Amino acid sequence: MGFPIFSSDTVFLFKVDMDIENNKSYKPDWTPDNHGDEFAIRIVKGVENRPENLRQKSFKRKEFTTEELVNGVLEGNRILLAKTITLIESTSQNHQLRAKEVLTQLLPHSGKSLRIGISGVPGAGKSTLIEALGVYLINLGHKVAVLTIDPSSSISKGSILGDKTRMEKLSKDENCFIRPSPSSGTLGGVARKTRESITACEAAGYNIILIETVGVGQSETTVRSMVDFFLLVLISGGGDELQGMKKGVMEICDAILINKADGENKRKALMAKAEFSSALHYLYPSTEGWESKAYTASAITGEGIEELWTEMLKFEEITKTSGVFERRRRLQNIEWVEFMIKDYLFDSFFGNKQISAQFTELKEKLLNGEILPSAAFDLLKETYFKLK
Repeated sequence: MGFPIFSSDTVFLFKVDMDIENNKSYKPDWTPDNHGDEFAIRIVKGVENRPENLRQKSFKRKEFTTEELVNGVLEGNRILLAKTITLIESTSQNHQLRAKEVLTQLLPHSGKSLRIGISGVPGAGKSTLIEALGVYLINLGHKVAVLTIDPSSSISKGSILGDKTRMEKLSKDENCFIRPSPSSGTLGGVARKTRESITACEAAGYNIILIETVGVGQSETTVRSMVDFFLLVLISGGGDELQGMKKGVMEICDAILINKADGENKRKALMAKAEFSSALHYLYPSTEGWESKAYTASAITGEGIEELWTEMLKFEEITKTSGVFERRRRLQNIEWVEFMIKDYLFDSFFGNKQISAQFTELKEKLLNGEILPSAAFDLLKETYFKLK
């Protein structure tokens, strides 16, 4: 009896003794008696009647208690911090209740960081810049947490960019914690639990929180409502000048950074810096008592990173002295509650099966032009209040 084994170059035919079932030894008929490990293919007979202690067991994932998660986060355990954020991001009602318990205990230990939002159009080099800035800050003795908001897959609803693979050097440092989160279709591509994640990271001892957005739609405005310093990253000659003015992002940023200012592109970057500096001069400042300016940097060479951080420290000092820093944070707490109310009402509305079924029917009529959008809204609203 024979059967073929395929290699890249040759087809071998092994002849196996018919008494294999009788547990007798066997070997390919072409193998010499004194052979060593020089053969690419070796035949090893499987183990029959595997002992009970060696059989594959199904392991249940350990469920950490609230106390274990809280203590782990406060001790700076990155694994338990990641599990806490997973709990925060879960849509399970039971998980949400536990997450609130954990956050309640972590809240007194949070708030002692500088929160920096970083946005910009795709291709501006945000991730590379964050890695360069993060490495620089860690070398100064800081602990850095990076929360990146990935665009969600329309099929799996999961992250599709994988920032840990784009920040390889930074992700390996024990003083850095990187958490890519799927936007899951929420407003502006911002994960709805980012604020809670900030609280957890601060409680874990991270004193610099960097939040990267996908840079599309209203994500900039939403991130502005949860950070202290907002940085807009652009590149010269990419049409970003027009986009920045069109979306009004320049009105909410505390600084503009022209990235990739190296090599032949450095001259263009300096020209773009001058143009943006002139434009910012005529805009109302995003932060009271602070003048927004434009800068250049190269995430590849590191040039301009130190100057950028110096400006951020200057910003922190000025705003804390004037009281703007603390006042903004308190206002952000109010905005946080308003955001959660809107989020809850949206989920409550479309989470109703009757509303969901009716909306599915109305979609077809809307697509065919059989009903006005305002009329469809009135019907859904009427149904919703009848259910209350």
